[in-house]
Amino acid sequence: MPDYSFALRALRKAHLHRERRLYPPNLADFASNDYLGLGGRKDLLQKAFELLQGFNTHAPKASMLVNGYHPLHHELESYLCRLLGFEACVLVGSGFLGNVALIGALVRPSDLLLMDAHYHASGQFIAKKSPNTIFFKHNDSKDLQAKLEKYKPKGRVLIAIEGVYSMDGHIAPLEIFKCAKEHNAYLILDEAHSLGTIGTHLKGVLEHHNLKPTEKTIILGTFSKAYGSYGAFIGGSGEIVDFLCNRAKSIIYTTSLSVLDTALSLVNIEEVYQDPSPFVALLEQMRGCVASFGWHTKSNILTLPFVGIAHLLETQEKLLKEGFICGAIRPPTVQQPLLRVGLNVQATNTLGLLKSLCGCLQELYLPKRPPVVG
Repeated sequence: MPDYSFALRALRKAHLHRERRLYPPNLADFASNDYLGLGGRKDLLQKAFELLQGFNTHAPKASMLVNGYHPLHHELESYLCRLLGFEACVLVGSGFLGNVALIGALVRPSDLLLMDAHYHASGQFIAKKSPNTIFFKHNDSKDLQAKLEKYKPKGRVLIAIEGVYSMDGHIAPLEIFKCAKEHNAYLILDEAHSLGTIGTHLKGVLEHHNLKPTEKTIILGTFSKAYGSYGAFIGGSGEIVDFLCNRAKSIIYTTSLSVLDTALSLVNIEEVYQDPSPFVALLEQMRGCVASFGWHTKSNILTLPFVGIAHLLETQEKLLKEGFICGAIRPPTVQQPLLRVGLNVQATNTLGLLKSLCGCLQELYLPKRPPVVG
């Protein structure tokens, strides 16, 4: 029987082998998704611990549909409904499991799913198993419109997009939302990287475009990015959430979300939205900082493409020696190797550290950047 060593050798030879790595704790973190820096706030962690003390149990124990539905689960769901304007909400174990729930349960045999070509892998791997999935060009409302006019299913039409795309930082354009409304389609909106980072009050891409959720808007949000905890949630109409609780395997057949993570999510989200203005101001200053070096992003994600993987990894190692960690993203996650810089709030001196990082990148990246085509 063949072993796996040949495949591992091939990955190493192509500079595509990945491994877990413990990084020094003193690095300035521009690699993770901890956009607001809440993942290191010990004061908020202490509040979450104190919140747990008022309950007899601090473990989920079972599926939500057996007896694993904790009062803190209900409290967080209710808070999110009020905050974001949804009728109902259900917590799920992760963004990955949330996409498995949405795509796996909602797309029925007579339906049509139109998915952005850059949608997250957790949705794509389920969608590609279905013969009634059509991919449209990334953020291209004209291509989406053409496909909506071409394909006429017997059942429902569902459109799946992200608010902010995790590997390029692009924001979904308003025209796609208009297409969904025009064709009376359900809109599956993955807001993992947009909640807590864009919008007047950091409420995501709907607020960014000055839109309100409709009965056909279905949102997937995560607690593991800007909210500095773990887990995810799905918000939508009461009917949609009820259907998911009865048909989505990644909700039914899994232990409910960690109660500690639920408490931390609730505390952190309340911290953000009791007064989001300091976060909003700092995020805008960070975008202005990178713009002063000639790079531009409207989200919290800046990506710099590289010609080769070896140069990308070499650059990442040099940045580590300077005290910075950025994400080296390689195929098959992306087609072209890129350095992913998360505009993350630091514990102290955020703008100073970001400015120093950009200075290092000017020296390491600009002399060897790919040529601009067109």
